[in-house]
Formats: sequence, structure tokens, C-alpha cells
Amino acid sequence: MKYVVCVPDGCADEAVAELGGQTPLEAASTPVLARLAARGEVGRAAVIPAGMPPGSDVGNMAIFGYDPAEFHTGRAPIEAAALGLELGPDQVAYRCNLVTVGDDGTMVDFAGGHPTSSESRPVIEALQAELGGDGIEFHPGVEYRHIMVAPGSWSDADCVPPHDLSDKPAVVPTGSAAGGLVDLMDRSRAVVRRFGLKANQIWLWGQGFQPQMPRFAKIYGLEASLCSAVDLVRGLGVLTGITCVDVEGMSAGFDTDYEAQRDAALESLRDGTDVFIIHVEATDEAGHAGNVDEKVKALERWDRDILDGLVEGLDELGPWRLLLLPDHATPLRLKTHTPDPVPYLLVDSAVDGPGGSYTEAGVAACEPVPGHLLMARLVRHR
Repeated sequence: MKYVVCVPDGCADEAVAELGGQTPLEAASTPVLARLAARGEVGRAAVIPAGMPPGSDVGNMAIFGYDPAEFHTGRAPIEAAALGLELGPDQVAYRCNLVTVGDDGTMVDFAGGHPTSSESRPVIEALQAELGGDGIEFHPGVEYRHIMVAPGSWSDADCVPPHDLSDKPAVVPTGSAAGGLVDLMDRSRAVVRRFGLKANQIWLWGQGFQPQMPRFAKIYGLEASLCSAVDLVRGLGVLTGITCVDVEGMSAGFDTDYEAQRDAALESLRDGTDVFIIHVEATDEAGHAGNVDEKVKALERWDRDILDGLVEGLDELGPWRLLLLPDHATPLRLKTHTPDPVPYLLVDSAVDGPGGSYTEAGVAACEPVPGHLLMARLVRHR
């Protein structure tokens, strides 16, 4: 038996006026997804436990089969793990975005114009050279997403994620560590602006100590792999012993190579992997940008370039089960995440389910199930 988990990040949404009152899931042409839903089980998953922030860190942790209420310590330490950083018990990691803040204090772009990794690395290296020291370390990550490590005494801060502030006044951190954080953010402007990017400073948030998570294989008795261009998802793989597969052409933007990610999944499954997780960021990026067309297009590419060939390839391998759901909703209207339950789809190649419609309206009457229990449902026969 082979198992696949498909994560179209942030694909759940609200009714959109530009789509005639439909959601992107309703408006997109997804015939393969519709056929799978007609033979599977659809429902609603509470991937964000009550009272927890609706971030991809929480949602993906739940999808991987770990209860965020037990294991989540913050977003940044998960991404630090993806960079190979092992934090000491007296160290805390912060996510360090390159952002664009307007002269009037508005968060113009939480992604700082989406610099490439090669463009952003010299910026982070300069920040380390000029602002690092006394326990402060800057580590380059991917594109606009980077990591700052600080002494554990810097952990007490209430920080607003920059993607929650799009086109809004930037709200600086509060708490006992806020003074040092704001000082670094302010001092970073002189450094960042020298590089001629659209980004003009750093934004620090998502802090936490490194979590201790049991290995996926120990819990589920299966070897798992994943592909994702997002450090957060890869970091969860590192922390849980899930193999991270590099895929040429994979990106965290609209231009990711969907077919390459599909092919990587099938190749890994052929080579002996039991469970493969395919994560694509494009739907979430479209939601944050408020880009209706790109969100619909991303869903259609999921259907045409991943699901179609994936089902065919899985059939050649033998019996299979598939789970599909996003890690949270990212409504186009809000341009940020919400904690609302999201639609899930569970399909068994050999046993038909009750069937249904994989849309927000199609599962609206379903009682939400805790998202972290779905992995066990996927591999339930074990």
C-alpha cells in the first residue's frame, strides 16, 4: 500500500465577488479532483486547534499527524531545523523576513518584493557582520525568509506576523524582549537599503525554542518523504525524520514545476517510500496577494499537472490511499490566514467512500475532525 498526502497550501477561501460569488475551489476547473471526491470521503478538518495562531507551522504540523497543542513551540525553530541549525536550550529562533515598510509605517510587502535567495543572502551576511554578536546570529534561508537566533532571554515578545499586516500599519513587537527586537529592526534599515532591493528592513516574529518531536516512522511504522520549497515544511521533515526530496524547478511561487513535484513523489514511492507528502505554496501566495486569477490557476494546475498523472502512476504501483487538504484557509479578501476548518478528501483506490463535493460549501454541514488525526485515518489499516 502506498500513501500520498497533497497539501495545496491555503487553498480554502470565501465567496469571491470576481468569481460570481463562488470560492476558487468552486470556480476552478478540476475534473480529476471532482472524480476523486465522488468516490472518496469529504469532510472538514480543524487543522488549527482552538486558540492557536492560524499559521502554516500549526496547520502542517497537524497534517503530518502531530498535535500542535502538544508539540508546537513556534514557527521559527521549525524553519531553523530546515537550515541545519540545532538550537541549544538557552537559544530562541526568530523568523527574519525581508519586508517593505512604507514611509507612513504601512506594511507594503511582507515578502520584500520576493528577492531570490542569491539576492537576499548577501543582505543577511551583512546583517550578521554589522548587527550580529552577543548571542545574536543571522542565518540566510530562502528568498525573503530567514532566521535570527537570539539568547533565550529574548523569548518573551508578542510579535505580529508581517503577512497579517498587509496594507495595514506595521505593529511592532511588545513584551520584555521588544526593545532589543525593535532596535534591530530599526538598525537593519541602513543595511538592507544598501542592496537596492524592494525590501527595506527586517521583520522579526514567530519565535520559539526548538521542539522535541518523535520520529514519524516510530509513530506510524512507515517511511515517509516530502517535497516542498518552503523551509517551514522541510523543517518539520527534519524534526520528524521525514526525508526531504530536492526537486529541480520547485519554488515557493506561482512558477513552481508542478509536474516535477508529482514525478518526484512517484519516483520516491517506486523506490520504497511508503508515504509521500506533496506541498505546493502557490495557492497561499495568491491568497496573500489577493490575486484571484492566480489562485484559480494554481488549483487548476494542481488538478492537471499533479493529480491527473499522480493517480495514473499510483494505479501502476498497486493499492493506494490519498489525503488532500490545505494547512489553513487564506481568503483573498483578507490576504491572510484564518483558523476556520478546511475541506479534506480521503480516497482509497480499492474501496469507494460515500462521495461528495470537495468545496467549502460541499462540506459545510460536516462536523470538523481534529486535523492531526487524519494521518492515522489515512494509514488506519496499520
